[in-house]
Amino acid sequence: MHNQQISTGIVLARTDYGEADRIVTFLTPDQGKLRLMAKGVRRVKSKLAGGIELFSVTHLTYVRGRGDIGTLISARLVTHYGHIINNIDRTMLGYELIKQLHKITEDEPEAAYFGLLEQAFNALNDGTLSIDLIRFWFSAQLLRLGGHTPNLQTEVGGTKLDPSKTYEFSFDDAAFIARPDGSYGADHIKFLRLVFAGTQPAVLAQISGAQALVQHTGPLVRLLAQQYIH
Repeated sequence: MHNQQISTGIVLARTDYGEADRIVTFLTPDQGKLRLMAKGVRRVKSKLAGGIELFSVTHLTYVRGRGDIGTLISARLVTHYGHIINNIDRTMLGYELIKQLHKITEDEPEAAYFGLLEQAFNALNDGTLSIDLIRFWFSAQLLRLGGHTPNLQTEVGGTKLDPSKTYEFSFDDAAFIARPDGSYGADHIKFLRLVFAGTQPAVLAQISGAQALVQHTGPLVRLLAQQYIH
């Protein structure tokens, strides 16, 4: 068919339709979100079923529809992050991250969101990385991609942050304020800078005291996420 198109996709949502079909929403790096009808996919011998697994990257061939739903012609798995489903907590977090990203992205999200979900699957697939670290890292990346990176360079008044001082965080200003008995020191701020620079979870996990740093700075990122990510 001359109007066939190809892309790479990650499944965001699947809705049963009719007796054997399913409408699948894919996130792609080049076509935004695609809603495609996978005909007969719930039948036992369907050739499409294997290609629309959750926690996978799939090579798609499809035809655009007249409305907003196209037709999936073929789906071939490129990468399947199969270790995620071996652990219930990692599976549940995987569902949560997919749902969150689906909810906050428009129909034409930038390609970076596809990359983020792929990196998240990679991290969840690695049983050595803590779930707390992955959840914390993912929230920080959503803030970064949404243009809500906090000021990690200067104080509220514009003075450069001093490694010898301690700070509190002002959520109104999204920046730090020096306090003699502040909760955040040089190590916490350095760690946050790495996180918001897009450093991968596997690299963050290698930092000395990473788990304690996540516990300490996690509430800050969580509150920022509640403020800016809807």
